[in-house]
Amino acid sequence: MLQGGNRISEGDLPSRLLRVADLKWHECWIQQLRSEKKSSHTIRAYKIAARGLASTTLPGEGKSNWSNTRDLSVREIHEVIDPNTGRMDAWLNKLGDLKPNTINAKIAAVSHLLKWLGHSTPDWIQRPSRNRPLPKTLGRRELNRLKRAAFDSEDPLAVPICTTLLDTGLRISELCGLDIDDVDTEDMSALVIGGKGEKDRTVLFTQSTVGVIESWLPIRENRINLANNQSRAMFLSRRGRRINPRSIQKMMDRLADSADIPRTRLSPHTLRHTFATGLLERGADLVTIQRLLGHSSIATTRVYLEIGDQTLREIYHRAQNSPENSESYDRVTNDPKETEAYPISHD
Repeated sequence: MLQGGNRISEGDLPSRLLRVADLKWHECWIQQLRSEKKSSHTIRAYKIAARGLASTTLPGEGKSNWSNTRDLSVREIHEVIDPNTGRMDAWLNKLGDLKPNTINAKIAAVSHLLKWLGHSTPDWIQRPSRNRPLPKTLGRRELNRLKRAAFDSEDPLAVPICTTLLDTGLRISELCGLDIDDVDTEDMSALVIGGKGEKDRTVLFTQSTVGVIESWLPIRENRINLANNQSRAMFLSRRGRRINPRSIQKMMDRLADSADIPRTRLSPHTLRHTFATGLLERGADLVTIQRLLGHSSIATTRVYLEIGDQTLREIYHRAQNSPENSESYDRVTNDPKETEAYPISHD
């Protein structure tokens, strides 16, 4: 079991932690993460990384017991995870087989814990470089086939879901969490409550978005009546329940099969990336795209500047030969010719 060792002096802790020095560190730290509006997913990842570091044993310490380690006081854990004791070196050595992104995420988590306790992350820690893949987007022909598949689908959610994702760039969790009260068709916008990082933002609609939403509302009302509930969710399943990410991905898989698109190339996130890339192609600046996507850092948005050569050629020829491509995204129609315009609009 890890022990806190000799009692450390009050001066070793930051003054802000003196009042909680004898409380359990794990509970105090989690409360700090919540106060910073970290998402439940981020908190879970941070807890796993912190457990890995705090449970790593040094020679002579014996086997670690997480229950006991978790119950150490703030004062005790301050000494246990001191980065100069060698514990962090031993912990990092166990991460060697993980992917660079995973290692970086774990280092970020324990760096937060170290900083909270008043330690500095050692300069000698080398974060592995990562080759960030370009976002997956759909080409014009794939988009045409997807729109046709959505229109032909027996699922009444296919068209409104695809259109809304392509017109707004919503994350799948944001789409599923959308309530009818959040949508203002007259203002052609929707308020996203508690997006990633617990941040609210406004997303904008095109006229086609408004059209498919208004067409969906009678179906939504019918599903509410059949289920005999009063759900405020904008998009409901056949049973009258709020849709969930898993059911949306299953829909995407069916649409991919119908549109002859590999399933690995079609997801709600693919449509979000397609929305962002379309904005960039039409001259939108990164700050605007950042705000519409809800990115906390523009560095995340900047990845859309890394356009491959083939994509660049397609953009060039489309701009040269198809001036009508600047027109807004039309609703899915029976005529394939009417779906040739790139489906990102600025109405």
